Order: sequence, then structure tokens, then C-alpha cells
Amino acid sequence: MSAAGRPTPETAGERRARYDADGMHSLRERVALLRWRRWLAARRGIDHGYRVGVGIVGALIVSVGIVTIPLPGPGWLTVIAGLFVLASEFTWAERLLEFTKRHVSRWTDWVTAQPLWVRMLLGLGTAAVVYGLLVVTLHLMGVPDWVPGWVPLWR
Repeated sequence: MSAAGRPTPETAGERRARYDADGMHSLRERVALLRWRRWLAARRGIDHGYRVGVGIVGALIVSVGIVTIPLPGPGWLTVIAGLFVLASEFTWAERLLEFTKRHVSRWTDWVTAQPLWVRMLLGLGTAAVVYGLLVVTLHLMGVPDWVPGWVPLWR
């Protein structure tokens, strides 16, 4: 309370501490505490447009990630990044992200507990699937002209 008897404004740190004490730690709740996000939330039309924009951008990132999963590169990482974007605004995405993190962690723990030969076999199997998908894709779509002739692919 101030000297005039009015409540003093709460700082962002105090607000975060209060929410942490209440057990609110989700990404969506932490984003909602930010000043710019509260400013948007107070303006319904802008807030709705922002949420639609977050949904579109997040869905595009997830879509690119899903398409690139079978290809060499960060397919799953891209999907998870898209879920992070969506989870900043949507509860369902936050739950899906937690589900994904939990299962990826379980898979990683299981793989690291296996003997070296099992991990090598998993790696070779993954490489074979990726190579097979690459060959099938190139066979269906055609080998680009910029690929040198010495690369062992169908022409």
C-alpha cells in the first residue's frame, strides 16, 4: 500500500513470484504475464488476430517439420519448435508438447540403456529408411539436373 492508501502496482518480478508460488509454470501462463501480451489481451480485436497469427505460424512450422521427418535433418526438432510456438497461446498444444517431451525422454532413456550393438542397429535401420525414402522420392520426382553423374542414383 502506498502512503495514500492505494495499492502499489505489482512489478513483473513480484507477479512472477506470486504465480510461481501458486504453481503456475506453463509456457502459456508465463507468456500471458509479459507486459506486451497483457496489452494485447486488453484489446480483443488485436488479441484475436494475434492468436490466429500464432496458430498459422505454428501450424506452418509443424507442417514443415512433419514433411521433413523422413529426410536427413531436424524434422522432429522442427515439429517440437512449432509446438512451442503453438503452446505459447493454446492449451491443447501445451498438453501435446508435454506428451511429446515425455515420450521422447522415455525413448532416449531406453536407447541409451541398450548395449552398443543395439544402438548401432537402430542407427543403421534409421539410415536405411532415410536412404530408401530418398531413393523412392528421387525415383518418383526425378533426379535434378544439378546432381553430378557419378552420384549412384537412378537417372
